[in-house]
Amino acid sequence: MRILVVGAGAVGGYFGARLAEAGRDITFLVRARRADELKASGLQILSPHGDLTLHPKVVTAQQLSEPYDLILLSVKSYAIASAMDDFAPAIGPRAMIIPMLNGMRHMDLLAERFGADSVLGGVCRVSAEIDAEGRIKQLAGFQSLSYGEVDGARTARIESVDATLRGAGFDASISEDIMGAMWQKWVQLSSLGGINCLLRGSIGQIVDAPGGADLSVSMIKECAGIANACGHPQTEAFLAQHQAALTAKGSPLTSSMYRDLQKGLPVEADTIVGDLLRRGKMNGISSPLLEAAFVSLSIYQPGR
Repeated sequence: MRILVVGAGAVGGYFGARLAEAGRDITFLVRARRADELKASGLQILSPHGDLTLHPKVVTAQQLSEPYDLILLSVKSYAIASAMDDFAPAIGPRAMIIPMLNGMRHMDLLAERFGADSVLGGVCRVSAEIDAEGRIKQLAGFQSLSYGEVDGARTARIESVDATLRGAGFDASISEDIMGAMWQKWVQLSSLGGINCLLRGSIGQIVDAPGGADLSVSMIKECAGIANACGHPQTEAFLAQHQAALTAKGSPLTSSMYRDLQKGLPVEADTIVGDLLRRGKMNGISSPLLEAAFVSLSIYQPGR
């Protein structure tokens, strides 16, 4: 199976590198500047699971001219429009796209552009960032990728994807409820990112402030309430686990959105927070904390 990884940032670069290391047929679609970096220094991974440097196959949008079997889409959500233009030549009649983005808006955009049958669901879990030297640094030990048909069917094509992605140095598995998994991650990220960015602190700092833990719990309830109204109720076990994480004393936990904000980088405010808020309003749900977080991020974004 020929795989095109769109983007070689922290997420796409990490999973793509592990797949290439395991002998899969991987090509990275990147911007010209990133292509030059990879050719000069290689794709470098610093990880508790083992460091890695490799010189992968890379193409730019101008060089892409043939179809691929599987597209792993790993760009930030605010770059999806230009990314779709870039990888469009890679989409053949049987191509499959696994998006590794957060939220749900990208699912609609991909289906509109390439047809719903081309789009699978995907959830990745890895904590990584690119350091000042352009290396991908894994910040924690967890690393997983799950994927599935949007309707939960166990098809021949998802089995072939599974056979290709398994055994590459990270946890890989088919999900028969990938949409539920995507919504759960959305609730997790929107509540964590929302409270980090609204209160400008790590979970430990928030919990140490008077009333901070209560606000974290309220943010979780707002995000979970929207998911429930949209037909994706969150399990009690998940909510209990997530609440424990967002009220843990001394926790250094922060979201990637908050870390981007601290660095003055663009943030996925519209897709992680704004789109969830919009869906809540469509269902008559009031979410004052989430709305305050979105307003704050909307002020930051154009003025950063």
